[in-house]
Amino acid sequence: MKIDETSPEHSYRQLAELLRARIIAGEITTVVPSITELTEETGLAVGTVRRAIKILVEDGLVRTVPGRGTYVADSVRAKPPGSSAPPGGGRAEDGSRAPGKSQSAGPARPHGHVRH
Repeated sequence: MKIDETSPEHSYRQLAELLRARIIAGEITTVVPSITELTEETGLAVGTVRRAIKILVEDGLVRTVPGRGTYVADSVRAKPPGSSAPPGGGRAEDGSRAPGKSQSAGPARPHGHVRH
């Protein structure tokens, strides 16, 4: 994956869009490359890669399992060939959440709580 350092778009957004495209195209079907692999492949900082993955989690494309990795969401893998997620994954052009999109996927939990 190549990040365009001359682009006015933030590198974490570029990475999120590159990963989104690979997921929708079926190139990434189950496990998303690890943060370590993505930092080595892109040259980006760990925090930048985490921020990109957070976008994909918020958009429902992937889910993270602490200590195990990041996985393509079942709902994305279950889509028939040829269907795709909406452009921008529910985000406005400026990267903010689109109106009416829920910020959380369930009841609020205290910060730092890990479900076992």
